[in-house]
Amino acid sequence: MEINVLGPLYLAHGSKRYTMSSKRASVVLTMLALSPGVPVSSDRMVDELWAEQPMANARNALQANVRRLRKLLQSVTGTTEPLHTVSSGYLLDVPVASVDAHRFLELADTGAELVDRDPHRAIVTLESALALWRGPALMDARDGMRCRIQADHLEERRITAYEDLTAAKLSVDAARVPVSELRQLAVEHSGRERLSELLMLALYRDGRQAEALEIFHGARRRLAVDLGLEPGRALHRAYEAILRQDETLGEPRCVLAHAVTAVG
Repeated sequence: MEINVLGPLYLAHGSKRYTMSSKRASVVLTMLALSPGVPVSSDRMVDELWAEQPMANARNALQANVRRLRKLLQSVTGTTEPLHTVSSGYLLDVPVASVDAHRFLELADTGAELVDRDPHRAIVTLESALALWRGPALMDARDGMRCRIQADHLEERRITAYEDLTAAKLSVDAARVPVSELRQLAVEHSGRERLSELLMLALYRDGRQAEALEIFHGARRRLAVDLGLEPGRALHRAYEAILRQDETLGEPRCVLAHAVTAVG
């Protein structure tokens, strides 16, 4: 059985998919799936489900949602054994790798470690990590504070994985970087200077030095207006390296094309 939370929540068993009909049961499953093999207290679940509207019979309501979840698990696997009642609450006894969020985090961490020493493997690993996403993280369980925090963390790691993937692609072949997609993300996440830095390098390697420099100036303006800050050292170094066409940036594509033509 697989539990998928990176987008709409569903369970998979063999070739079949199963969805939750109850919003609150979806929250219960999500909380348990984020901590497989670890007890999640009833108090924590009650607070997540009804923090904004306290209920006198919240424990009974929680038990009703757990029963719904057990019924679903039984229809999926033929047994309710994965879901255990423990002294403090409930425990989902499934392998960590059966939850897509945990597989993503493991692949993202592995890919990040490979970027510098083996960018080809990093690309394959990070593309596999990002392919697990089907929509916003925990999208069926984001009303409570704890799930929102977890969702924000996963979304942050998603952007970081994309940055690592872009860095690996740039080190292998700048032509593999989708500049328009990278530009859009840099605009949407204007506070992430690494995205702007990668976009500058991608544009420079594409022979678009003036555009690359303008990305720096645009990022500088946004940071000043939104946060009252100057770009960090990494972004400044990238700007200065592009200004002087530092050889460590690699040859722009137009220069490479000219060199090939000259040789031919």
